Amino acid sequence: MHRTRKAPPRTRAARLASCALLVTATALIGCERGSSDGADETATGPGGCPVVQTSAQEAVARAERRDTPWGGPTSGPEAVSGKSIVYVAQTMTNPGVAGAANGVREAARAIGWDVRVIDGGGTPAGIQAAMSEAVALRPSGIVIGGFDPDSTAQQAARANAQRIPLIGWHAVPEPSRQPDLFTNVTTRVQDVARISAQWIISDSDGRAGVVVITDASIPFARNKSDLIRKELARCEGVRLLSVENIPIPDASTRTPREISSLLSRFQDRWTHSVAINDLYFADAAPAFRAAGEKGAGPPFNIGAGDGDPSAFQRINSRQYQAATVPEPLSLQGWQIVDEFNRAFSGRPASGYTAPVHIATAVNSEGAKTWDPSGYREAYREIWGK
Repeated sequence: MHRTRKAPPRTRAARLASCALLVTATALIGCERGSSDGADETATGPGGCPVVQTSAQEAVARAERRDTPWGGPTSGPEAVSGKSIVYVAQTMTNPGVAGAANGVREAARAIGWDVRVIDGGGTPAGIQAAMSEAVALRPSGIVIGGFDPDSTAQQAARANAQRIPLIGWHAVPEPSRQPDLFTNVTTRVQDVARISAQWIISDSDGRAGVVVITDASIPFARNKSDLIRKELARCEGVRLLSVENIPIPDASTRTPREISSLLSRFQDRWTHSVAINDLYFADAAPAFRAAGEKGAGPPFNIGAGDGDPSAFQRINSRQYQAATVPEPLSLQGWQIVDEFNRAFSGRPASGYTAPVHIATAVNSEGAKTWDPSGYREAYREIWGK
């Protein structure tokens, strides 16, 4: 049976006693409203959810394996020369967006293309201005880096009219061809959401009080947090305490305040957190520390995506983060360049989607950046480089 982190026996005993009291209180007065967006708190039963819990433990054990071989394309068109790519970033303060951009830069050097990154600054006006600038440059291709293409529909239409292919990174929920996009490079949001929730169910033995942190202004992020909630709801022993909507650009200022409020509000009932991005826990750490919470938890925190390098540091030093579901950001940058090469050659998208992975401190080498092995060599061979 797999385990990630456990609270000290006294803490776990107190938590179970608290859960029992909550069940009694719920029977008498009904469910408390405990979410910033109106999410219901469901009763936490002492029996957890044995069937769901067993399945979750098996899934987590598979996802923690580091020896994932390359399962992507091994054939495709040779490199087209003389191309230029503009990467339009939702905001370069988002570690996932920045990590994918770095992967694009690295792959572009390997294939011999030019890359320019334009930062949208995380605001609608900034992203629209960045996209307008990108289209005006008339590059060979444009990356939609972490924002909904519908938010820049006019600019996307101009790019399409000029036959500039658009490729998304986390631009839409699905890793497939979309209107206006040649393809969208991402892990499957359903897989990321599911394994994040399964980690909580496994780590808590099916008994947890959970806070979900999201950015509802980003459709991809909102969809991810909705899917996390649905997966958590499969375990009757999990209690959804709150869903906090904190826009990523505001995370550094709002997260500490919200964490302090949540600690005061839920106290020992709050055992686990899941955020759609690791960066929230970087901003949450000072508030946890100021409240006297121990870095090793509870609450035990998991980032449902990205894999910010600082997240691995927090996990390995046990400082207010227990796990992350890291995107293979470098790989995805290389895949973006390969997808452009297919577009320029008149070929369809590869259709490849990377599997999900969980990074925790219990890995033999500790938590660290993860990519399937062999992708650089595979793409270089495809391109003839």
